[in-house]
Formats: sequence, structure tokens, C-alpha cells
Amino acid sequence: MKLHASSTQQYQTVTGYDENGVEINAQPYNYSLIVMPETPPRAWEVTSFEELTEAHFAQILADSPDVVILGTGERQRFVHPKLTAALTMRRIGVECMDSQAACRTYNILMGEGRKVTLALILAPAAGKAA
Repeated sequence: MKLHASSTQQYQTVTGYDENGVEINAQPYNYSLIVMPETPPRAWEVTSFEELTEAHFAQILADSPDVVILGTGERQRFVHPKLTAALTMRRIGVECMDSQAACRTYNILMGEGRKVTLALILAPAAGKAA
């Protein structure tokens, strides 16, 4: 799905997504990544929801966002609270949703000027290395 351009073009904006990946400012990505409004997207070493650890969320904590939108793939899944405890202790909210909803929500919050992080889990395509 392609998303419409907006006045947020100077920021890292989700401009499209499908079952194979996501576009940030029209640049395609097919691996898990962390996206924040004012910094370039960076790879997030997660290939599946099941492999999430506290260390993965510690990477996000270092950025000190106000809220984290976690895209969990094709369907919404919830992380165990112990994985996000360090974020919760710093009063950083973590919202889990399917990846497409996460992309839309990130764009809305980013457009409102929120310090939001999109943590998107994209599984490598079958038969391809990440």
C-alpha cells in the first residue's frame, strides 16, 4: 500500500508497505528496523517475534523516545512485560500492533511532533538471507 505525501517530508516517514517490506521516504527495506522521525532508519537485529530479548529493547531505550510502536508482523502479538521493563521504568510506553497498523500509527504520531520510535519486525523472505 502506498501512503500519501504530507508536510512531514523532512522526517523519516513510512511511504509504503506490503507483505515483503516497508518504504521509508520511498527507500525500500526488507529487514527489521528502527525508525525515528529525525534520524535515518537503522537495522534492528531481529528476524522474528519469538527471538525478542531485553537487549533488543535496550537499543531503543538508548534513544529515549516518548513511545515505541512495535510492529509484530502480519498479526498483533504482545511482548512479555519483562522484555520492556526498562522502558516502562522510564515511563516510555510500548504499543504492540500488526506491522501495517504500526506504520500508520507511527506516521500519525510523528506528524503530531511526538518523539516516537517505530520498531518493525520484518522476517526475511523465504529462501533469502537478511
